[in-house]
Amino acid sequence: MPVLEYKCPACGKKFTELVKRHDEEVKCPACGKQAERVWSGEMFSSTGKTSKHCNGKCSECSGC
Repeated sequence: MPVLEYKCPACGKKFTELVKRHDEEVKCPACGKQAERVWSGEMFSSTGKTSKHCNGKCSECSGC
């Protein structure tokens, strides 16, 4: 289970959350609104090779 970074667009709180899946909906612990995943850091493909120009949102591209 991954630990991912999130930010709440309503109150601005940044936090990490242990989730079962990377696309799981997460609510802000401060205000209860839907939080957005923070896409930061270097992304890697499933083969371990660095992906150039990857935004981490696999559903938006043809894959690594």
